[in-house]
Amino acid sequence: MAESQTEVIRRTIATVFPDYSEDILNSVIDALKAVGVQTLDDLNYVTEDDLLPALRPVQARRLATWARSKSVTPASTSASVCASPPPSHFLTHMVSSSPLSTSSVSSLSPVCTTPSSSINWIDKFEIPWAKLPEELMQCLAREKRPSPKSRREMVRIVVSVVMKVCNSPTRQNITNIAKRMVTMYPKSLQDVIDGDIVGSGYDSLAKQLQVRVENVKRQNTPKIKRRKQVSDEDDTDEITATQRASVQDTYGCVKWDPKYMPVSETVESQNIKKEKMKKMHEDMSYNAEEVKKLVVATYFSQRGDINKGVGIKNLCQEWPFLFKEPGMAAHFEELTGLSLIGTFIGNVERKGKRLLEFFKHVAAPKNKKVQDALIKCQTEKGPSGSYAEIIEMIILLMSHFGEKEENLYHFIEDTCLAHEIQLEKLPPNPCIIVCGSSCFAAQTYMLTIDQEVVNDHITSFMLAVCLMFGSYYVFNIHYPVELRSTLEFLQRCFFSINPERGTKVEWRKQKKVLPANPRVLTLISDLADYEWK
Repeated sequence: MAESQTEVIRRTIATVFPDYSEDILNSVIDALKAVGVQTLDDLNYVTEDDLLPALRPVQARRLATWARSKSVTPASTSASVCASPPPSHFLTHMVSSSPLSTSSVSSLSPVCTTPSSSINWIDKFEIPWAKLPEELMQCLAREKRPSPKSRREMVRIVVSVVMKVCNSPTRQNITNIAKRMVTMYPKSLQDVIDGDIVGSGYDSLAKQLQVRVENVKRQNTPKIKRRKQVSDEDDTDEITATQRASVQDTYGCVKWDPKYMPVSETVESQNIKKEKMKKMHEDMSYNAEEVKKLVVATYFSQRGDINKGVGIKNLCQEWPFLFKEPGMAAHFEELTGLSLIGTFIGNVERKGKRLLEFFKHVAAPKNKKVQDALIKCQTEKGPSGSYAEIIEMIILLMSHFGEKEENLYHFIEDTCLAHEIQLEKLPPNPCIIVCGSSCFAAQTYMLTIDQEVVNDHITSFMLAVCLMFGSYYVFNIHYPVELRSTLEFLQRCFFSINPERGTKVEWRKQKKVLPANPRVLTLISDLADYEWK
């Protein structure tokens, strides 16, 4: 797609759908490029399925229907984006979501919708700062953190005003309001831990606003519900398994599927480097820096095998360094743009102590599981070890979220060899094998993936956690539901991966999976409040 044409298409879509954020527009353009759209006329052939990786089903349907209903050319778009009436279902959607009276609705006719008349209510909405209590406004003006009680009062007031303007605001509307509120008073409302912004910085406020909206709507819902008529416009369509997997696999990645190998490389040179690494690994004679260079040089071929679905056992044989520290760290950095070990250690140094203090002084007195885990840690850790803080942090995180340790790590005798492990008892997700009776006492750790030992000699718990976490991204593995909160908290706070859309959690039909885990956002918010005490 030529650059000028890309901008024309972007401008046209942004004009017709002004509620699309910059991120959504970027995703749409990427999806269009992926299916070969090069000009405005090519939009006539775009289908709903082409847009599902970037948009929700109804959004995709609206855009695809609009594109097919118009013969789009640069000349026509510059004059007007509404050369013909919008589809009837699109008009219906606009009417039903605006706070118009019934008489107003009945008088509407399918006229041309120009940019000036299609402004969404959210664009005109003003945050009701004047209605907030004086005490709260003083707090915000002085850049102080409001108390949880004052914050809840603020949320109630803002939502009450929103509901008077629109009785069914979308999640995107609420997120927009949260973003504007945090932008106005970042020091008081932003999600931060020890000065580091977590996620977008407004995730927890958006969650509070959304929950309040749902509670208000629930109060106005009749106790007896009629069965909804099935409609083609219902927003409950499922994204296909393949498309969903693609979204989860690429989550947090900046270079998931490189299209071209480096200019200096050929298929033959890639194979030569690959065989060289296999021999280096077999001889157990290698330099870490050399391994990193070879892994980066052959990254294109590695992603090709991984994304084709080559099994873990075969990947171990073909790319053995992907499971060792230098190889995985190099691959992870190419994939995400972040240093696997450097990012983790840096964040632990800045935030680890704060998190532990919160668990000890705030969470433990209220939560019996955290209290028991804290006593266990104090009993087992003895003299402070080199990574005792990380071990304690992981144990307390899991107890706080009520997630079972056997899903993350498994204990064996310290004399047990890799081939002696009862692999069938292990979960299929990446799992740390602790060689000893306690994480604090163990000297050696192993890593299993898909019930296969992929690394039988890891020298520290810190490194084991990094390799375990990195495996989810490098090998396209989804977070298991049983570990969703612990892994997402580590991802956002300690590995600094904070996509605004999508999720890494595996999808299960009976469980609703949200883009941002509410329990994680609550803990982040509680930690931010604790910082100011």
